[in-house]
Amino acid sequence: MNIRKGVKLLAALLTLGVVHAAGAVDADKKEIRFGATAGPYADQVRYGIKPILEQRGYKVTIIEFSDYVQANLALADGAIDANAFQHVVYLKKFSADRKLQLSELVQVPTAPIGIYSRRHKALTEVKQDATVSLPNDPTNLARAIAILQQIGWITLKPGTDAVRASERDIDGNPHKLKLIQLEAAQLPRSLDDVDYAFVNGNFALAAGLKLTSALALEKIPDYYMNLVAVRTDDLNRPFVTDIRDAYRSTAFKSVTQQRFSGFVPPAYQR
Repeated sequence: MNIRKGVKLLAALLTLGVVHAAGAVDADKKEIRFGATAGPYADQVRYGIKPILEQRGYKVTIIEFSDYVQANLALADGAIDANAFQHVVYLKKFSADRKLQLSELVQVPTAPIGIYSRRHKALTEVKQDATVSLPNDPTNLARAIAILQQIGWITLKPGTDAVRASERDIDGNPHKLKLIQLEAAQLPRSLDDVDYAFVNGNFALAAGLKLTSALALEKIPDYYMNLVAVRTDDLNRPFVTDIRDAYRSTAFKSVTQQRFSGFVPPAYQR
């Protein structure tokens, strides 16, 4: 191909929108269906990521989910193209258990699990036989149990793996706490019925709870930072690269600082 023909071809591609000044748009991918749990992670896409991707020529549809299971099944089945709601521990276990080919793309600003109460004003008010609700999915249950140990309400058997901890690993429970496992989305509703509730940050905010009103907030380790997941086969496609670039952009960092105060920023925003 000579230079003149090459210039004409590039001009034609620009006219058709196949090549963008802001980055290469996947010629076969004009719409991105982005799944997220209702609340802050859907809002991160809505206010931060969608505008950036639409400037690059994509149509972005946000599909909200009320639980963690359907969001991954929809991604694996091709009903959506990416999702944002989970951490890498949950993603790997879910994918292994269901034999799904899903991969981490990029971490996102993450709301920590908090301990909330409508009956008590401090953790020091814990009494014998207090009721405590916590997530029932294995990975988030382990997070809650790790926090229970950190605040001194329980002790775990020596050698317990914090990532896989369950009630079976509890060695000491001096307050005789009654632990009630519930689906994560139901935990905010349990506040009227229990002394304390562990609530994942996204569901807390969706229910109108403020991170600053929690009696304690989790110190999130890197492996519990939430992320965007995609199908493994799509990892090298241009639309996936554009999603990653949108999250790492200064424009999204600005949205994070304005709208998501109290979230733990990923390394690329620090």
